[in-house]
Amino acid sequence: MPALAIRAYTATTAVGRGRDAQADALATRRGGLRRNDFGAAPLPTWIGRVDGLEDSPLPAHLAGWECRNNRLAWLALQQDGVPAVLDALVARHGAERIALVVGTSTSSIGASEEGYARAAATPDGTLRMPEDLQRPIVHTPHSLGDFLQHATGLRGPCVTVATACSSSAKVFAQAARLIQAGVADAALVGGVDTLCGSVLFGFNALGLVSAEPCRPFDATRDGLSLGEAGGFAVLEGLAPGEDAPLQLRGYGESSDAHHMSAPHPHGLGATLAMRDALARAGIDAAQVGYLNLHGTSTPANDAIEARAVAALFPDTLHASSTKGWTGHTLGAAGIVESVFALLALEHGLLPGILNSATPDPGCGPQIRFDNARRDIAFAMNNSFGFGGNNCSLVFGTGAAA
Repeated sequence: MPALAIRAYTATTAVGRGRDAQADALATRRGGLRRNDFGAAPLPTWIGRVDGLEDSPLPAHLAGWECRNNRLAWLALQQDGVPAVLDALVARHGAERIALVVGTSTSSIGASEEGYARAAATPDGTLRMPEDLQRPIVHTPHSLGDFLQHATGLRGPCVTVATACSSSAKVFAQAARLIQAGVADAALVGGVDTLCGSVLFGFNALGLVSAEPCRPFDATRDGLSLGEAGGFAVLEGLAPGEDAPLQLRGYGESSDAHHMSAPHPHGLGATLAMRDALARAGIDAAQVGYLNLHGTSTPANDAIEARAVAALFPDTLHASSTKGWTGHTLGAAGIVESVFALLALEHGLLPGILNSATPDPGCGPQIRFDNARRDIAFAMNNSFGFGGNNCSLVFGTGAAA
């Protein structure tokens, strides 16, 4: 596929706001997980919570979209000069030529939970949402996309992708197709998901939540830690003869449709997504310097992904899961971990795995617990969602052949 320039990128997670905070946390191995303090009756687990959302209301002109998820979207959007880059693109192409493609898993469902909890009976016995939550758009999956369209003023195609935990990885692929089809000249992509009761207690009901900080690829791992995050990247077609420093080089998508929540036992969908991403990028597996794994810390997910990686990549690959820093941020995982892959390209910082100490003997040598530093030409990100929604992305430096 034709490469796309990455003009800006950012993430806000439990370790801090903006990419410098992410890079510092990765380098110093400073994690963001804390004992769960979310909700009136906190589930006994650990979470990756973004500080300051409770004290950061939306600007008055955006009050109609007020909710935790959109607060985090607005906060994340202000970091790392993204608004200035968007302004420059609007001046160059026009707001109608810039697409907005964002991913989420649960969107603003926390506001819906609050609305039902505070609903009051009317004289005829029906329940009515409280006045401050009678805002229909906030209670839909497209809440995030609609909010960001109004917040940014972009007027190109506007799409909210909701494919569970692959949502904000798939946005890169969808934006690439829009640009390559000539529908848009550039795109703001990203994803946001916030903590809520449905997420915490829903995943716990599936038996997937650990009572301790998650330990990806550790022999003793017993479940995930949930988190919240928001992040964005700005993509644009390369100008003739241009060699942008950071680029989207390829993507691969698959849907193994094996089970509602479990991956295919042989990793067929994961393997297909990784192979297709490499093929679109026009590179061999041996050229990838860093792979950010989906690595949720559940027994099945990690084992299946590790086998798929060992079958495809040489032993020299540095692969890791960064969920020990942020928690599993669901629909925001794709963008957050793409930011980590881009940091690896830009700074040569290859993160290891936090909290894990005992390597699973079933995992290959590609899985690295310790950080490393070296210059690389290509980095990859895996994001795999419920229902077999898989996406792999390849990023490269401008100098990469």
